[in-house]
Amino acid sequence: MAKSNCTQVTEFTLMGFTADPVIHVMLFQVFLLIYLGTILGNLGIIMLIKTSPQLHSPMYYFLGNLAFVDLCFSTVVTPKMLADFVLEEKHVTYAGCIAQVFVFDILGIAECFLLATMAYDRYVAVCHPLVYSIVMSPKLCFRLVFGSYLIGLVNSMSHTMGVLNLSFCGSKVIDLYFCDISLLISLSTSDTTLNRTILITSASLYGISSILLVLSSYIAIFSTVLGIHSAKGKCKAFSTCASHLTVVSIFYGTSFFMYLNPRSENSRAEEKWAVVLYTVVTPVLNPLIYSLRNKEVKEAL
Repeated sequence: MAKSNCTQVTEFTLMGFTADPVIHVMLFQVFLLIYLGTILGNLGIIMLIKTSPQLHSPMYYFLGNLAFVDLCFSTVVTPKMLADFVLEEKHVTYAGCIAQVFVFDILGIAECFLLATMAYDRYVAVCHPLVYSIVMSPKLCFRLVFGSYLIGLVNSMSHTMGVLNLSFCGSKVIDLYFCDISLLISLSTSDTTLNRTILITSASLYGISSILLVLSSYIAIFSTVLGIHSAKGKCKAFSTCASHLTVVSIFYGTSFFMYLNPRSENSRAEEKWAVVLYTVVTPVLNPLIYSLRNKEVKEAL
């Protein structure tokens, strides 16, 4: 009977950060600069890799795809957030919200597995340098990248199809600046047991498997490096991994805080800023880290 009287929500309201217009102006300027830096930095990395012969290697092939994912990842969230800073009504249509969830989930999981793939690439380079060119063949590199996007697509489709079967008849306020799958499920008036099970299962399956691959790769790398007797050899081995390890630490650190931190009303503001690090700041940091810490990228520049 409740379902028959249900009027399906046609749009959602995004709460954002604050209602203070003065703070809106400040945040608009800050996030606009960050977004411009994200566009220029990641497009610059992509173009540099395509035009520099010395960067035509598996490591930079993966880096180019990571830059592409970061660029799209930020674009899914930031333009809408910037528009909401200058608009009085912060609405997003039902279709727009579903589309944002769909693309966001693809890119989030794809980035997880691209970072894991890059860790495996560094493992082969450091631990098995003599067979590196044979193991990391162009065909394998393409399959690893394609597999990352495919896993992201499968994950996103499972969430999106589940959300499309939900009814939204009550509150339409999302206490964030974009449509997050977990918050969207919590607003539904339907039975969300299956949706929550899928969300927890996929997060555990994909998140834990990717981080285990990263950890196992770096454990093997550190074991190999510690066995190198010359200080110059150790420094060279660590330098090939430093940039990627920094990016991994930032990405997984912020994402774990976002999804594993117990939620409460008192920590809601802190959680929003953690989400900003995950969705807005990380994509602009990645090209800076690889530009400043990577010798080959600096030489190409």
